[in-house]
Amino acid sequence: KVMVLVVVGGLFIKTVYSNRIRPSRYSSMSVSSYYLSFPFAGGLFGQQAQQGQAQPTQLYQQVTALSAPTLLGDERDSILAKWNQLQAYWGTGKGYYSNNTPPVDFTQENPFCRFKAVGYSCVPVSKDEDGLVVLVLNKREADVRAQQQHLVESLHKVLGSNQTLTVNVEGVKALPNDQTEVIVYVVERSPNGTSKRIPASTLFNYVEQANIKGQLTQIGVLMTVTRTELSPAQLKQLLQNAPAGVDPIIWEQAKVDNPDPEKLIPVPMVGFKELLRRLKIQEQMTKQHQTRVDIISNDISELQKNQATTVAKIAQYKRKLMDLSHRVLQVLIKQEIQRKSGYAIQVDEEHLRVQLDTIQSELNAPTQFKGRLNELMSQIRMQNHFGAVRSEERYNVDADLLREIKQHLKQQQEGLSHLISVIKDDLEDIKLIEHGLSDSGHMRGGILS
Repeated sequence: KVMVLVVVGGLFIKTVYSNRIRPSRYSSMSVSSYYLSFPFAGGLFGQQAQQGQAQPTQLYQQVTALSAPTLLGDERDSILAKWNQLQAYWGTGKGYYSNNTPPVDFTQENPFCRFKAVGYSCVPVSKDEDGLVVLVLNKREADVRAQQQHLVESLHKVLGSNQTLTVNVEGVKALPNDQTEVIVYVVERSPNGTSKRIPASTLFNYVEQANIKGQLTQIGVLMTVTRTELSPAQLKQLLQNAPAGVDPIIWEQAKVDNPDPEKLIPVPMVGFKELLRRLKIQEQMTKQHQTRVDIISNDISELQKNQATTVAKIAQYKRKLMDLSHRVLQVLIKQEIQRKSGYAIQVDEEHLRVQLDTIQSELNAPTQFKGRLNELMSQIRMQNHFGAVRSEERYNVDADLLREIKQHLKQQQEGLSHLISVIKDDLEDIKLIEHGLSDSGHMRGGILS
């Protein structure tokens, strides 16, 4: 018979003997039910068969501490096993199981810790050539933005104050716990005038040196990270190997449940601290999104106000254009009358007069528009009457319009003066003609007599 360990409640609590090994009931567990559940790593029995009499591994020590400790040699070992199970559940403490071997350490990465989950993070999209390196500062975002120039100068000093290097800030973002994320890159200018960015890997390796890290710590830098995109081989290797303490079945299910495999990758969340950190980051991002939504809402409100003002101005300008069009038409009429004075009525003008007479007769017809026009005229008179009674407004004429009116009146006056002079000359010519005719008549009468 083969000795096996039976899973009850997610932990090994007793030893039984059986001729068959049943498949684990956790093989179909989904990622959503993974948190606060038993993440048992498959393949344990195969490892036991291969080990035989070999030196016990850490996993074997953990299993022994949880299922069959032999520290005291009586029924108290079962109580110790339950205590070790509780520690393994929690992911902390030491598991004593034998007098001859040291206790095993239970960490949150052990496969029996229940406080685990799988989340998703965005895949980095920046390339190594972009040279972007993330600095996490133990300062508030407002303080970092206020001292951004000082930070750039300090980083330039860390780089050796090289005149060919220029430190640039790509972005600043607030993090939980009054921390700030600053994305920087370094540009190197060559003697021939060209410039290029220092690769992110080169810059990261430089700032990770012990002496450089000490200088960065003095200016408040807690951590440096590169966010370069992963190659297909790196991404494949990352997804194929389950993280420490995570059941490969759960990891495979997490890859299947990925909502956007092109942009997201599964990441383990081990322990309450990691869960709290992601929760704070999520709250921070929610606040940033809400702030951006508020800014967009304010911009939309301002645009709506501007639109209403613009519509009112357009209506005002339309009315002004209508008034100016009427005035221009009146000026053109008077100018045309002055230009056509002294000429006989042409054929097209006669046709136009006939059409106007027809329209006038239709308007004067009592059964068509006459009654409506009379009603409109009476309403206009009433409005003008009430407006004159209760209105004390004073109207001012625009200076340009007044100048145009004066110019038009001056031209009219000059035209009238010219017309009067022409008429006077014509009258003198007529008198001269009449006088000549009268003289010729008297001469004819004397000859005949």
